[in-house]
Amino acid sequence: MNSCLIRGGMLIDGTGAAGYRADIRVEGGVITDIAATIEPHDEEQVQDATDCIVAPGFIECHTHFDGTMWWEPELKPLAGFGATTVIMGNCGFSIAPLPESPEVRDELIKIFSFFEDIPEAPFKTELPWNWRTWSEYKKVLTENVRVPTNYGAYVGHIALRLTAMGLEAWDRAATPPEVAHMVELLRDALEAGAMGMSSNLMDHDGSDRPVPSLQADDVEWLALAETLAQYPGTQLQIIVDTFRAMTAPASMERLGTLFEGIDVRVQWGGVPTLEFQRDMMGIQAPLIEMHEQFKQEGRDFWTGFSHVPITVTLSVQQSLIFAQSNDYVWHEVVLAENEEEKSRILRDPDWRERARTSWDNDVFDFSPLAKAQSRGMLLLNSDNGVGPIRITLGEYADELGVHTSDAMAEWLLKNGLDSTVTMPAFVKDEEMVVRLLRDPYTVGNITDSGAHGQMLCGGGENILLLTDYVREKGWITAEEAIHNLTGKLAGHFGLHDRGELKIGKRADITVFDMDEITYQPMEKVYDVPDGKGDYTWRWTRSPAPMRLTLVNGEATFHAGQYTDAKPGMMVSPQR
Repeated sequence: MNSCLIRGGMLIDGTGAAGYRADIRVEGGVITDIAATIEPHDEEQVQDATDCIVAPGFIECHTHFDGTMWWEPELKPLAGFGATTVIMGNCGFSIAPLPESPEVRDELIKIFSFFEDIPEAPFKTELPWNWRTWSEYKKVLTENVRVPTNYGAYVGHIALRLTAMGLEAWDRAATPPEVAHMVELLRDALEAGAMGMSSNLMDHDGSDRPVPSLQADDVEWLALAETLAQYPGTQLQIIVDTFRAMTAPASMERLGTLFEGIDVRVQWGGVPTLEFQRDMMGIQAPLIEMHEQFKQEGRDFWTGFSHVPITVTLSVQQSLIFAQSNDYVWHEVVLAENEEEKSRILRDPDWRERARTSWDNDVFDFSPLAKAQSRGMLLLNSDNGVGPIRITLGEYADELGVHTSDAMAEWLLKNGLDSTVTMPAFVKDEEMVVRLLRDPYTVGNITDSGAHGQMLCGGGENILLLTDYVREKGWITAEEAIHNLTGKLAGHFGLHDRGELKIGKRADITVFDMDEITYQPMEKVYDVPDGKGDYTWRWTRSPAPMRLTLVNGEATFHAGQYTDAKPGMMVSPQR
């Protein structure tokens, strides 16, 4: 749509201000007019927005489409839920810069694949890997990939370490020359338009090794932070441990002290929003106190949080949940190379005994495998329909008269190894979610879109702010929800040409009827290349639907259907 007139809608402009009735015109990819009434030009496309909300396009602020956009360029279901911009390269995981050594490059793929639950095969078959620096990666990406959303990307701390240090990045602090090399690589990325650097102070791999970024000492952190400070608008995005070793308070105290006097924006994730974290682990109080202290001190620290109640889907094909739950016995099934070997393990009496012991004694208290939760897991997704389905794992274990671990093994063997077992969503601390939504120094709408494809579907989780928090519960206003999805995020990321409905801004717009949109259930789609000429599955969902989604003035979703348009462009913080 080179010229489009959206008429008669309720404009909620992304600033948090009250909505108002107006028409809005889009020409050449930007908003050119907003008025109470605008008469259409000849041959101008007209969208009737009567009874609809007209809002800026939604920003997906925490995604992992770095690899998947190469083989799933439609990025469904994002456009059907009003998303117009995604930010990827989070959690320290990026696919650039790239080490010279093929062995280390493969390690980078393995790390990304394990922690984000994305199969390794398409990384190896669908990406050209013909870059070394982040700037070269940007050139290859923008010349070869077309997607329906705009996208920005961090450079990952883990990729920086592996490129500068090789496999020793797992084991030690960097030497001064290696730190200098990381700074050089980071500077290349920032000058090319990276959003900043992402890092990770939480994760452990399938062998319980801490990720390479956990080996960084204060000298390395200071050098990287001081480099970021030289590029206004960029930031450090970092996840800290609120699940495993509960080191988040210590990590933030360390970084808060270390970065005193350095003018760098830090987005840290963050204050927990699940009841079990508050009640069982007692860490919410110190983190929310730190958040308030950073604000009081005038620090440029922003707290990331999620409004989504985490639902865990257990799969033996591609999942980090067993390892992250400290159950490395069940993780052996995930690591098995083929279905024959997986089946052999699941039937093996010695393995079954070790699995029961691990299930009862080793798993973390918060895990879906813990005794308090595991019996309530639901048998919902049978690959062959043998069943039973729609009963709990505990009920099935009682029916068989066996341990819950044995019951899950039996059910997977009978129903096919593509079957999954689902845990009901964690209960949220809704008061904390609303408090953080209304706080000016927070980053919400964290959904992990593009990752964990056989566990969850992050795309479409944004709509819960409208369907649940606004329409059903009335906890926040539509203006507050849309501000959190648009203008607040655009300002945080330095994307000052979008996120608000104002003349001269980019025409990233979505139109929807509040009574029509729905938080859609997940459904399987087989579109992930398996590296052998076939496809495996991931979760997706049907559109909300929106009436219209525009990206740079072009319709990516219209009248209930995805279009073929792929007008997305790489975006960078404006300085």
